[in-house]
Amino acid sequence: MSQKRIIFAGTPEFSTACLNALLQSSHEVCAVFTQPDRPAGRGRKLQASPVKQLAQQHQLPIYQPATLKTPEAQADIAKLNADLMVVVAYGLLLPQVVLDMPRLGCVNVHASLLPRWRGAAPIQRAILAGDTESGVTLMQMEAGLDTGPMLAHASCEIQPKETGQSLHDRLAALGAELLSRHLDDLENLTPVVQDSSHANYAAKLEKAEAQIDWQDSAITLDRKIRAFNPWPVAWGEVAEQTLRIWEAEPLDCTHDQVAGNIVKVSNDGLDIATGDGVLRLLTVQKAGGRAVSIRDFLNANPDLRE
Repeated sequence: MSQKRIIFAGTPEFSTACLNALLQSSHEVCAVFTQPDRPAGRGRKLQASPVKQLAQQHQLPIYQPATLKTPEAQADIAKLNADLMVVVAYGLLLPQVVLDMPRLGCVNVHASLLPRWRGAAPIQRAILAGDTESGVTLMQMEAGLDTGPMLAHASCEIQPKETGQSLHDRLAALGAELLSRHLDDLENLTPVVQDSSHANYAAKLEKAEAQIDWQDSAITLDRKIRAFNPWPVAWGEVAEQTLRIWEAEPLDCTHDQVAGNIVKVSNDGLDIATGDGVLRLLTVQKAGGRAVSIRDFLNANPDLRE
């Protein structure tokens, strides 16, 4: 096994597990590429990405081009003379000229069992679709969106109470594990072409998607609430109040109420009629407030018990 010079490209928290795995390996991380600092928080101050923060802790060279399509960005990559580029949720397209620069090309750790979910939000789309299994794929990158040949994968079950956050954390760890397992013998892995007939597009999440339509089934709404936790957080109208809904569960029961009406109020939960079944709200949040249990919410809104 020969030591590899590796460029790492990633941006969000998901990417940091793989960067940590590379830093703990016998290979050299010669540079880190991450997206430019973005305004964040109430003060809208520029904030470094989680990957940049980790790279700074290890005194790694950091590059933050707005695009990799410029001659300047491509020259920066070329002069690093890397053997491999590892890309994990970077968020920028890699043009063919960049894909061809490292001796071993570019590999991607993707949060789906490809070709099931290609695109920006595979974790949340899997929960929304009611998938019972997810995983990570190590893929040789090509110009298409997550279309490259697969080198290895690892799978895990999606639990009944799985949220976007919990699946994110499990897949981040699984991806780092997969990368570590195959990094030394990457050249010897056999690429497997994806069957595009089984591919689905995991579109980027939009805030507008988070609005709850009580005409949907309780099962569909439960999936939405779990998938959109912690962002953008599902919300809906309940008793003429706008509530963000952090936790709920579908009940195996029927009702004769109009969808959106309250069926039952108790300390166990606030039961809401849906287009098919009843959804029990467990943790909610009023505008400007914090997320609270239904017991605490009802104590603050005693009129709902009447």
